[in-house]
Amino acid sequence: MSTVNEQPDGHSENTYVIDSTESSIEMARLMRQDLLLTQGMGGLFPEQTDLSNVHDILDIACGPGGWVMETAYAHSDIEVTGVDISEKMINYARAQANVQHLDNAHFQVMNAFKPLDFPDASFDLINTRLIVAFMLPEIWPRFLKECMRVLRPGGIMRCTDAEWGLGNGAAFEKYSGLITQALHRAGQSFSPNGMHLGLIPVMSRLFQDAGYQQIGRMAHMIDFSHGTELNEGFYHDLSSVFKQIQPFMVKYNVITPAEVEILYQQALADMLAEDFCGCWILLTVWGNKPA
Repeated sequence: MSTVNEQPDGHSENTYVIDSTESSIEMARLMRQDLLLTQGMGGLFPEQTDLSNVHDILDIACGPGGWVMETAYAHSDIEVTGVDISEKMINYARAQANVQHLDNAHFQVMNAFKPLDFPDASFDLINTRLIVAFMLPEIWPRFLKECMRVLRPGGIMRCTDAEWGLGNGAAFEKYSGLITQALHRAGQSFSPNGMHLGLIPVMSRLFQDAGYQQIGRMAHMIDFSHGTELNEGFYHDLSSVFKQIQPFMVKYNVITPAEVEILYQQALADMLAEDFCGCWILLTVWGNKPA
């Protein structure tokens, strides 16, 4: 999802790190990434064993709607709504849901930085995944409070986010680290020094501070080393991300335009090596709105 940070002076700044969020290439990548993450995590709701009381689900920053459609297909008795700021993403998601005859999948254009355009107590479960790509640290507290508003009493808020760029290739780790440093310079990191994204260590505290109860956590290690089932999928996903994010890296002066393409090619070569090892660490945190 792309979104806009509205400053006090009225200036709007796009906080999504990939400029081409409206492109067909990025839509296709996000659809593939949704499948990779669900597979790597072991399912749509690996931590939720009982969805019998869940009738309405909201997915915030749904992009082209991959997770929404997967969930709507797997749970035909649940109404699933996805929201995203990108009208092109939402139009694509609606068309795909129509082709797949998913009458319980719904999509709306909405900005996650603003109050959600839903009445109080509209949903039983709210989902987010990898919103570290745009969410600002100072927005998190009011975002979680707003999600609580549209949850029904006892409803579940669940967020899945990641630390990434872990691998044994020097260029791969350097490239990933420069992206993380650029995010830090852009003010989109919880890390005090830009050495990591810094979100997953503080997620539980953010939930506690927002007033959620019965907070739970489940970690996932997604291995995309050479020879693993997810290696090829993650290679294509990351090669696309690494390419599209180059203007963001250059904008925040972590690398020069001349250097970035050379390092990019070296990082790709690392991922293709037979001895390459790489992984993402994902953490899902969930909590209940007080009954």
